[in-house]
Amino acid sequence: MFKQILLGLTAALSIHASAAAIKSSSISEENIMQQIKLETSVGKLAANLYLPSGHQESTEKLPVVLVTGAWTTVKEQMPAVYARALAEQGYAALTFDFRGWGQSSDKVKYLEDPQRKIEDIQAVISALASKQSKLTQLDVERIAGLGICASSGYMLDAALANSNVKTVAVVAPWLHDKALATAIYGGEENVASLLAAAKQAAQKEQPVTIEAASLTNQSALMYQAPYYTETDRGLIPAYDNLFNVASWQGWLNYDALATANAQDKPVLMVASEAMALPAGAKQYLENAGDNVQAVWFDGISQFDFYDQADAVNKAVGAIDKHFSKYL
Repeated sequence: MFKQILLGLTAALSIHASAAAIKSSSISEENIMQQIKLETSVGKLAANLYLPSGHQESTEKLPVVLVTGAWTTVKEQMPAVYARALAEQGYAALTFDFRGWGQSSDKVKYLEDPQRKIEDIQAVISALASKQSKLTQLDVERIAGLGICASSGYMLDAALANSNVKTVAVVAPWLHDKALATAIYGGEENVASLLAAAKQAAQKEQPVTIEAASLTNQSALMYQAPYYTETDRGLIPAYDNLFNVASWQGWLNYDALATANAQDKPVLMVASEAMALPAGAKQYLENAGDNVQAVWFDGISQFDFYDQADAVNKAVGAIDKHFSKYL
């Protein structure tokens, strides 16, 4: 039954289709990337800061965009694509690894827990805005958030009533409530089975994990899914490619739509009818106030939004136009 649920999910996705000192830096033609360790209230988090080329010679403080990615991912995947693109538009952009993912060590690993990840985003925002921050090139009075796919909900919730955040954008937002999650994951009986597996896994001393993405393992979370199984796209060495089975408890019970009517930040959604979950985005828009707007592009799949040049350029163009009003 569990394998059937995962196969069904993959098919659905395929159809729609305070900061510490800098450790090291690398320079590309487009921008500068600095590897840092963020000292936050939830512990040390590994992060990459992207700056426009030539900014090291400037005294101008830059607005900063915190960029987060899809479920199970690390900072070097789609967050890096958007961070580099935003740096080319003159922003500072920060990506980071959530606790227990990538280079951010934690005793709890590979847990896709929305509430835990919301706490991490809030902790990073607080660290950036702190008077003790050593990232003096940033204008911490101008902080924006950009969430991609699953972290769209996390970013929207983290920004809610957060005085340090001026505005938010989300790309290919995956926004579900319990009803949508139940339908996506095969109905009440199947969801109950996943929740039971999660409860059992949470009682183990060591994390119970499955492969996150695979072309050959039918028990993987995302079997034969585009992007995640392609070595020139998402299947990079930095990707943990693991999923903690205990994640189902937080993931299936998360309601990304619950706070839409309370959203107090100007928000831009970048969406498409061809993305994975347009129904969730439409429901959020219906529930939200006039401060939440959307731009819809034709024929761009979920995975194309992650890293394909035309899709990314369209998304970043819309985001830049939105951010320029509020930063």
